[in-house]
Amino acid sequence: MTSHKTVTKAAGLMMVAIAASRFLGLIREMLIARQFGQTGEVGAYSVAFNLPDLLYFFLSSGALSGAFIPVFTERLQKGKNKEAWQIFSIIACFMGLVLTAAIVASEIFAEPLVKIFAAPGYAKNNPELIPLVVKLTRIILPCQLFFFMGGLMMGTLESRQKFNARAAGPVIYNLGIIFGAVILSRWFSVAGLAWGAMIGSFVGNIGYTFYCMKKAGFEFHPSLNIRHPGVKKVGALALPVILGLSLPQIDVIINRWFATWVSPSGPAALNFANRLMQVPLGIFAQAAGTAILPTLSMYAAQRAFGEMRSAVSFGLRAILAINIPASIYMVIMADPITRAVYMSGRFTSADIGDTSTALVFYSVGLFAWAGQAIVARGFFAMQDTITPVVLGTIATIIFIPLNFILMKIIGLGGLAFATSIAAAIHLAGLTWFLRGKIGGIEGRKILDSLWRVCAASFVMGAVCIAILYGIARYASTPFLLVGEIRNPVEMTKLLKSPSSPIAYEISNKLSTETKELANNLPLDEEGLYRLQTSLTHDINSSIKNDKLYSLMPGALQSGKSNLTLNRLALEQAFPDLIVKRKSFDVGNRKTALLTIVITMAIASFVYIALLKLLRVEEVNFVWDLIRKRFSRRRNGNCNIEDVDKVDK
Repeated sequence: MTSHKTVTKAAGLMMVAIAASRFLGLIREMLIARQFGQTGEVGAYSVAFNLPDLLYFFLSSGALSGAFIPVFTERLQKGKNKEAWQIFSIIACFMGLVLTAAIVASEIFAEPLVKIFAAPGYAKNNPELIPLVVKLTRIILPCQLFFFMGGLMMGTLESRQKFNARAAGPVIYNLGIIFGAVILSRWFSVAGLAWGAMIGSFVGNIGYTFYCMKKAGFEFHPSLNIRHPGVKKVGALALPVILGLSLPQIDVIINRWFATWVSPSGPAALNFANRLMQVPLGIFAQAAGTAILPTLSMYAAQRAFGEMRSAVSFGLRAILAINIPASIYMVIMADPITRAVYMSGRFTSADIGDTSTALVFYSVGLFAWAGQAIVARGFFAMQDTITPVVLGTIATIIFIPLNFILMKIIGLGGLAFATSIAAAIHLAGLTWFLRGKIGGIEGRKILDSLWRVCAASFVMGAVCIAILYGIARYASTPFLLVGEIRNPVEMTKLLKSPSSPIAYEISNKLSTETKELANNLPLDEEGLYRLQTSLTHDINSSIKNDKLYSLMPGALQSGKSNLTLNRLALEQAFPDLIVKRKSFDVGNRKTALLTIVITMAIASFVYIALLKLLRVEEVNFVWDLIRKRFSRRRNGNCNIEDVDKVDK
C-alpha cells in the first residue's frame, strides 16, 4: 500500500512541476510576443493547434492513457506482471496504428480540414493566412502520437510510484517551444515555434520517458488483441470521457475557432490573455485541489459523508476566498498586467487593447474554474467520472452558441466572457449534484463566508482603482510608445507636406532612417515596424526638446509639465493619428510593473486586514493546509479536526 510519505512526495514533485510548467509557459508566451508581436502570423500559429488538438480529443487518447493506469496497477498489485505489460503492448500497438493512420490522413487532407475545423474565419476573411496555418498544422500533427505514447509510458511509471517523467514532460515541451522562439525562428520564422513544439513533445514524452521506463524495467509484446479482458476494461473506463465533450478540455479549441472570425490576430490575443489567467489558477486552485483529494478519498472510502460535507464546504469556501479577490484584482489591473508581461519588441501598445480586454473577461470566471478544482475532486473521490463529464458536456453545448452570440455583441472579449459564463454554469451544476450525492455541502456557511469575502474584495478593488488612477495621472510617461501612432504611413505623408506649425516643427527633425523608409512605400510588415519605431523616436525627440504646446495654445493647461503639455498638443494636432491616453493608462512597461507591485502589496494588506476584521479564517487554513501538505515533517493529510478548529 502506498505510504503517506510517498503520496506527499509525489504530490510535492507534481506541484513543483506544475509551477515550473506554468512559469515556463508564461516565459514562452512572452518570447513569442516579443519576437512576433500580436499578428496574423501568431494567430495562425495558435490556430494551427486546433486540428491536432481535435484529433487527440476525439480519439480520446488522453482518456485512454488515464483509464490505463488503474487497470495496469491492479495487475501489478496481483503479481500479474506479464498480463499488465500485455495490456500496455496491445493499447500501444492498436492506438499507435489508429493515431498514425489519422495523422497521415490529416496530413494529406490538411487544407480542407483546416478550412472547416481549424480556421473557417480565416478561410473566408483572411485566405492569405490559410497556407501558413496548413504548413504549421502539418508540422504539429505528429506531436499527438508522441503525447499519447508518452502518456501511456508515463502510466506504467506512475503505477510503480515513479513520477519524474510526468513532471518533466510539460517542462521539456515548453523548453522546446522556447528553443524554437529563440533559435529556430531565426531561420524558419514562425514555423520555428512549430518545430520547437515537435522537438519538445518528442524529447519530453518519448525520449526522456522511454529512458525512465528502460531504467525502471519494461516488457513489450506486440499484439492487436483488443478483445483482451484488460483492454476491454480500459475501454469501459474511458468510455464516459470518449462520449463526452467536457468543457475544460475543449473550451480553448472552440474559442480559437470563433476567434478566426474576429480578426487575424484574434486567436493570438486570446491565447496571450488565457495564459495570464492560468497563472493564479495554477498557483491556487491546483494546489488546493491536489491537497484536498486524499482527504476526500479517505472519507468517501469510509462512507463518512458528514466529514466529507465539511471538507468540501471548507475547501470551496477557502478557494473562493482566494480567487474572488484575484478575479477582481485581475479585472482592474488587466491593462498594467498585459503591459508588464508582454509589451516588448514587436508587441507594442497597439496590441494591449485586445489582450487586456480578453483578460478582463477571462478573469471574471477565475473563481468558477478554481471552484471546479475542489468540487470535481468530490466526484473523483467517490470514483464517479460520469457525472462531471455529463455536466461538462451540457456546459459545452451551452458554451458554443454563447460564443457566437457574445462575439457579435462584444467582439473578442465576448469569446472570453462566454468561457467564464460556461465555467460558472459548470461549477453550479457540479455543486448542485455533489450536494445531492453527499447530502448537502453546508450551504449556509458558504453563503455567510461568501458575502464577507465579496465585501472585502470590493473594498480591495476600490483601493486598487484609486492607486491605478493616481499612478496613471502623476507617473505615466508623456512620451509616445511604439504603437501609439495609429497609422505611421499616413503620419509620415502628413509630415512630408506639413500643413500646421507642429507638423512643420517635427518634419524638420525627421531622422534619415524615417525619410528613407518614407521614400520606399509601400512597406512590408518588417518595414512598417521599423517606420513605427523610427517615427516614434523622432516625435519623442520633439516632445523632449521643443515647446510644441506654444504652437497649439488651446492645448495649454496650467499645473502640467512642458512634456505633458507637448503630448497634449500632439494629441490635439493629430487626433486621428496619435492615440489619446486614457485616465487609467499607466504608459510604459516599467510604470506598469511598478503599479502591479504597489497595488498588490497594498491590496493584499487591505484584504487580509478586512478578512480578520470580518472573521474570515479560510484563507489562513488554505495556506496552512498547503504548508502541511508538503512539509517533510508532517504526513500531509488534512483532517476534519483542523476544519472544526477554524470554524470555531
